[in-house]
Amino acid sequence: MTEQVVLPPEQIRAAYADNTGKRDRDLAESLGITEAVLVAAFTGIDVTRLTSNLDDIFPKLHGLGEVMALTRNPSCVIEKVGQYDNYHSGAHASMVLTEDIDLRMFPSHWVHAFAVERATASGTKRSIQVFDAAGDAVHKIFLRQGSDLNHWKDLVRELKADDQSQSLEVEARKPTEVAKENLDKVELLRSEWAKMTDTHQFMRLTSKLKMNRLGAYRIAGEPLVRELRTETVSQLFEQVRDQGLEVMVFVGNRGCIEIHGGPVETLKQMGPWFNVLDPRFNLHLRSDHIAEVWAVSKPTQRGPAVSVEAFDAEGGLILQVFGRRSGEKDHRPAWDQLVAGLQSKIEAEVA
Repeated sequence: MTEQVVLPPEQIRAAYADNTGKRDRDLAESLGITEAVLVAAFTGIDVTRLTSNLDDIFPKLHGLGEVMALTRNPSCVIEKVGQYDNYHSGAHASMVLTEDIDLRMFPSHWVHAFAVERATASGTKRSIQVFDAAGDAVHKIFLRQGSDLNHWKDLVRELKADDQSQSLEVEARKPTEVAKENLDKVELLRSEWAKMTDTHQFMRLTSKLKMNRLGAYRIAGEPLVRELRTETVSQLFEQVRDQGLEVMVFVGNRGCIEIHGGPVETLKQMGPWFNVLDPRFNLHLRSDHIAEVWAVSKPTQRGPAVSVEAFDAEGGLILQVFGRRSGEKDHRPAWDQLVAGLQSKIEAEVA
């Protein structure tokens, strides 16, 4: 969707009533609007507009008890069950750090927030939904059966925004940044890459060299990166499951990154969707959106950080997977060996 249609709230609600089986995101897309505009149309009915300030929201979330945290981009959805706690505020980046819910948030993209209480055939579903300036979802929090409803009521009352209008002005959606390469700097990229001591130095390096993540991957070459087949991602999860490894899976958008740390067990392909369906961790990945997959090695003070990263056709990052160290168990050596054994794209083409 490049240009949004302006629809009156009552027309949006009528379209919703005629398409009760559709997900909000899909219905909004079909109407030519973004999801936040659709949700806002129900303000005063089963939606309350909230402040979007992280420092107001996150200290109050712990009292909800166990909930489900959801973050998505156009190609992947991650869902984790747990309790919000250990919130760290920051002007440019904030964090939630628990065993179950692990988030990195970027406050400038938390623009529109809503409390949603929607009647369904299986009962009332309650959630907090946050969107960016364009109206695309940043992060959602869904109450579960054991969540504290009294605390929910207090939270909605205390976070209620002054503006409770049903219309919402949103900005134009910013396009995905295409791969930026700089072949004149490739030798400098390789030499500086090899000197890194922390993975966070990588983005500063690429920015300094007028590149971005995918552009750097395309020109760096082995042993820093290898391009893999697009089918590798599902096969990777199968091997992680079969070997009993623990991994870290990063899924995010401009405003939030959500991380799963642990094993994966129940895998299922359903049409174009590849799914992890574990009791406290779900992942839903559009396999047909994967255009490039890279095995990447970045040096750190604790040894190389090896990842497998998937990108869409526009150059957007879909997800990253790393090996995990948890407590006394270090799964990274086995993970590194697993990744080293994955067939590269060029090897597959030669074969």
